[in-house]
This record gives sequence, C-alpha cells and structure tokens, in this order.
Amino acid sequence: MQPRAKKKIYKYKKVLSNPSRWEVVLKEIRTLVDMALTSPLQDDSINQAPLEIVSKLLSENTNLTTQEHENIIVAIAPLLENNHPPPDLCEFFCKHCRERPRSMVVIEVFTPVVQRILKHNMDFGKCPRLRLFTQEYILALNELNAGMEVVKKFIQSMHGPTGHCPHPRVLPNLVAVCLAAIYSCYEEFINSRDNSPSLKEIRNGCQQPCDRKPTLPLRLLHPSPDLVSQEATLSEARLKSVVVASSEIHVEVEHTSTAKPALTASAGNDSEPNLIDCLMVSPACSTMSIELGPQADRTLGCYVEILKLLSDYDDWRPSLASLLQPIPFPKEALAHEKFTKELKYVIQRFAEDPRQEVHSCLLSVRAGKDGWFQLYSPGGVACDDDGELFASMVHILMGSCYKTKKFLLSLAENKLGPCMLLALRGNQTMVEILCLMLEYNIIDNNDTQLQIISTLESTGVGKRMYEQLCDRQRELKELQRKGGPTRLTLPSKSTDADLARLLSSGSFGNLENLSLAFTNVTSACAEHLIKLPSLKQLNLWSTQFGDAGLRLLSEHLTMLQVLNLCETPVTDAGLLALSSMKSLCSLNMNSTKLSADTYEDLKAKLPNLKEVDVRYTEAW
Repeated sequence: MQPRAKKKIYKYKKVLSNPSRWEVVLKEIRTLVDMALTSPLQDDSINQAPLEIVSKLLSENTNLTTQEHENIIVAIAPLLENNHPPPDLCEFFCKHCRERPRSMVVIEVFTPVVQRILKHNMDFGKCPRLRLFTQEYILALNELNAGMEVVKKFIQSMHGPTGHCPHPRVLPNLVAVCLAAIYSCYEEFINSRDNSPSLKEIRNGCQQPCDRKPTLPLRLLHPSPDLVSQEATLSEARLKSVVVASSEIHVEVEHTSTAKPALTASAGNDSEPNLIDCLMVSPACSTMSIELGPQADRTLGCYVEILKLLSDYDDWRPSLASLLQPIPFPKEALAHEKFTKELKYVIQRFAEDPRQEVHSCLLSVRAGKDGWFQLYSPGGVACDDDGELFASMVHILMGSCYKTKKFLLSLAENKLGPCMLLALRGNQTMVEILCLMLEYNIIDNNDTQLQIISTLESTGVGKRMYEQLCDRQRELKELQRKGGPTRLTLPSKSTDADLARLLSSGSFGNLENLSLAFTNVTSACAEHLIKLPSLKQLNLWSTQFGDAGLRLLSEHLTMLQVLNLCETPVTDAGLLALSSMKSLCSLNMNSTKLSADTYEDLKAKLPNLKEVDVRYTEAW
C-alpha cells in the first residue's frame, strides 16, 4: 500500500471511530470508497481496508435505523464488486436479509456479491460466514412474491445460458450451501441427541464438544451394542417412544412389537454399522415422524428444491451425484418423510441418466456402507412406492455393472422378495433379474428356485423369458459337452453372429485356444465366450472388443491364462477388471489406452503375470 493511501485510510479510520452525526459518517464512507476506487495502486489491502473500517463501525453501533443500514450498504457497494465482504460485514448482511428480505438492496446490491462468492470461493470452511450470507440471501429471495421462481432464475443465471457452466466452483459451492442449510433445519434435534457443538458455536470457533446439557426435553432410547455390531438381531422389542419437542422440531418415534430381521453389515468385515441399519430400515421395526417449525420447514423446502433444480442440468448431474453419493445428510433428515419424498426426484434423475459416472453413484461410496440404492429400495426408510424407483435403479445398474454375479447375489440375499413381487406384477426388469439368477445359479435352495419358476410362469412375459432360458440352458449343456476341437481360429471379417452360429453347431467342451484376431467381433460376443469351460487362451488382436466385454470375461473366465488385446479399443475402465483373473500369465495390451497407473495396479494384483506387452501405450 502506498504511504499516501495509508495515511488517508488512517485518517478515515480515526474519523469514523468516533461518529457524531450519521449523515456526516455516510459522507465520509462515500469519500473513503471513492479514494479506494481511484487509487492508482490497486491491491487487496486498498479495497479491504475500507470494508474492514465499515465492518468495525457497524459492529460497534447496533442502534442504527433500517434506512441508515441501507444507505451504508449502498455506499460500499462499488467495493463489493471485486472483493469478498469481511466476516463481520457478512453478519451484518445476514441480519439485513433476515429482517428486510424484500428490500431492494437484497436484489440490487447483494446479488452480484453472492454471484461473485459462488464463482470464486474455494473453501467455505475457511470463511463460513460467506456461506451463511449466501444461505440467508437465497432465503431472502424465497420470501419475495414470486418465491421459488426468483430462486430458479438466480440458479439459471449462475449456470449460464449454454449447455455447460463456465464456472467450475459454482456447483460445489451451491451444494455446500444447500447441505449446511438442510443440516440447520435439524440442528436443534441433532444437538439434543449427541451434545455436539451447534453450527453457531462452530462459526464462532468452537471445534470441540461443549460441556453443556441439552436445552430440550429429551427421552432417548439407547440402542444396545448388538444393534451396531456387524450381525445384530432386534427381538422382542416392546412399545417404546422417543419424544423431542421444541419450538422448531417435534419428533415422535414408536417401536412396534417384534422385529425379526437380522441387520448384517455387508462385505467389509471391519466396516462401520450401516447408516440404514442404524435408522432401523424395516417398516416392522419403527415408524418415525418429524415435524419442523414453520421457518425450518420453509428453509428445507427451499434448499431441497434447489437440489432438484441442480439435478436438471446435464452438465452438473455427474458432479452432483458424486457429491451426494456419501449421503451427506443427518439421519434425522433421512428419517423425515417430507425430505426423502422431495429428494426422490433427484435420485430418480440419477437413475434415468445413462452415463455410468452418474447412476453408479446410487451405490455406496465404499464396501460396508449403504447408498441411495438401499435407502430407496423396498424396506428402506425412504421407499414410499411399490418398488418402481427400485426397478428403475436395478435396470440402469444392471446395464453397466460388470460385477453382475456379485450384484445378483446381493439382490438375492437382500431384495429377493421385492424382486419376485414386481416380477409377479409383470415388471420386465425384475423378470430378467429372476431369469439371470437361475441362469447364473445364484439361488442354491431348491424350494426358492421352484418359487421363482412359478413366479416367472405366472405372467406372459415371464413365461416367454423362462422358455428362452430353458432353450439356452439346453444349448449350453450341448456346447459344454466334452469333445470337439482344442484349438479354433475364426476367419477374418467374422462377426458376432458368425461366432454365435458356430458355437451353437456342436460341442466345444475341450476348446482351450480360441483366436478371433482380425475379425469384426465386439463386446457382444462375450456372452458366448463365457460359456466355454476349458478356455485358457484367447486372441482378440485388432477386433472391436471393448471394456464391457472385458468386464464380463473377467467375472466368468477366471481360469484364462493368455489374453491378447493388441489394437483393441479397451481403456483403463475395462483393463482394471482384469485384476480378478489371477491365472493370467501372458497379457498383450500393445496399442491400447492403458495408463501407467493401471499397469502398475495390474502388476501388483496379478502374481502369475510373466509376459506383458505394453508397447505404444502410456505405460511404455
């Protein structure tokens, strides 16, 4: 900062530290702002100093009239065009938004300030008052006559008119504001539950749990240690209630008589208890109703609507799905029927998106944790239909899930009842799921198999698909019957149909070496290749065999020893799946889209790999 400018700022600071008449103070503020704007040397200190002076002035004089507030805000508006307001000034702006949401200052002065915050802020954790100001500003917009229409236009202005938002920070900042606002709706109950510091305390610097007692009347049923173990069973639960009441929240929980289902953590043996288990998923276990006060209810409605608006933008949906995949909401929100009912629209948008990066976020973020798929499945706390959304999620996930058998096994263990019910009602996706369970021998119990067959034969579509399955099984037995050649090479220019026709013509139970090099086969032929029980060597050189086929091979041909993928369009997404093929000893990835990281990963996970060709790849 120049010495002359430093002197002037010191002078204004001294004058404004002892205000007498506010009209004089306002004139001095305007002069100070003009000085900062016209200074030949422009830096952060020149612009921030006047804002800090005004911020201190306002914090020391709390008896100003509303008009004086607005006059000061308008006076410093030019400085806010290129500078974030300091924390104390944010508090002042928040208060103005709450007390005068319909003021023209909110629209004319605060709008560009909030737009700049959303476009340029990098971390609300370092400046939480900026987030709080943005939150209060959006709530002020919602209080206008047009309400959500004004908020919608604001979101549109932040995205821009094109199909791709040019500002990468807008979406994560908006989501951060939404999550904080939704959390605040349930904050009083959360604080009474776990005695954790409130948002206000955190904003004021309290990072550790405070030694204070809950201010709310509270009677909590403490769960037994068995409930949060990996295998816990709820039995003979008597009627009990949990009541938490305050000016903002009224919660009532009733546990019904007997709950039998065992709550078992999935794959990860050392995982934490599932969030959905902690919420007591089964309707037989509990019913919970939460009532928010009028203000909290309006806040919740506003910010859930914003999440719905964000999910409507194609370019934002992948990042939004990724940000919401860990289910970053308090369990009180997930137990609130209104919240989960409104959020269902967002989950439906994810389930309808054909991009794998979007719909894969319906699954849990890591093993042992539940995701949106479990939450909105029949029996989940958020499921409010007969399984339509569940069927939609299964359909889109089956289309891109390369671990098909694992996914089917999970459905058979946890959701077989809903699958059979939907199949009985003619849902084609569930009919296909039941047929796949039979085809891949997912179901071991003979009575369950017979029940699935009866379910399939009870509808026209099920009967037709089951007959097709029986035909395929007969062909499979003939194909896998011992005999036939041990080596086979298809002529160049052969197609998927040619391969299928050839394999249906006799027995190939002895086939160990198959060459499809320089043919026109694609990933579609993988469904025929996985039926060859003795296959050990597969040559796919210069074919159109891609990631989808590679994923299917990796799940079924675990005994494959030699694989040639030279000059195929496979990428890291498919090559990573090869890590499950522990018998591989020779792998040719010449001229593929293999990356160095994936190559290192494969080397670490394939102990028998001795011959590798990675020429003309990034790993070369």
